[in-house]
Amino acid sequence: MTGEPVEAIRAEVLAGIAHGFLSRRGGASTGAMAGLNCGPGSGDDAAIVAENRARAVAAVAPGARLVSVYQVHSPVCVTVGEPWDENARPEADALATDRPGLVLGIVTADCAPVLLADREAGVAGAAHAGWKGAIAGVTDNTIAAMEALGAKRDRIVAAIGPCIAQGSYEVDTLFRERFLADSPANADFFLEGRADHFQFDLEGYVAMRLETAGIGAVEALGLDTYGDEGRFYSFRRSTHRGEPSYGRLISLIAAG
Repeated sequence: MTGEPVEAIRAEVLAGIAHGFLSRRGGASTGAMAGLNCGPGSGDDAAIVAENRARAVAAVAPGARLVSVYQVHSPVCVTVGEPWDENARPEADALATDRPGLVLGIVTADCAPVLLADREAGVAGAAHAGWKGAIAGVTDNTIAAMEALGAKRDRIVAAIGPCIAQGSYEVDTLFRERFLADSPANADFFLEGRADHFQFDLEGYVAMRLETAGIGAVEALGLDTYGDEGRFYSFRRSTHRGEPSYGRLISLIAAG
């Protein structure tokens, strides 16, 4: 994969805004994490991860400074005024900014990456929406943080990038019960599978949360990280194979 060009997947709803959901193509990592592994916590060589992250930024927003967070599956969104040392990232799972020259980045490997923008206000947001953060309101908090910077809810548009698809995401009864306790309507995001198991639609659930928040438009790209090994890393796929670690995809968006 090292000979391939970097692939930045764009969303129509974010046309004209510097953004991209990066696949694993075009990176310097080798072995099980071959490609554009952008996860500092993956166990990959730190210099190679830094090179991959630099390639990703160059493909999306050349010359911009990357700002990311130490992701902990929380609903916390931080507002970026000035960039921080990437070796001292705050614990959070979403970012918002109105500062030109910065590019927000979140990493995923089955969880849903969400990129948001209000073109008129020049405000951008990025969220890491795993099931824990999604049900706890990480996208709602990102929208609120963007509004505090001058964005208008009905002008905000959002795209959901590559994540694990419903057909690849088997969960147990306890998992489903957590969502039903939050709202009986969440039953719509589960299909019955084998005994006492269900298939969960993470992308659909995140899209519903965004739509319910009343933003201007939501686009779900419908790309399955688990099923497309050639393009995407997947935590669950690596776990099923007993691999010692797994790569992380990065998704980027710039303000302005």
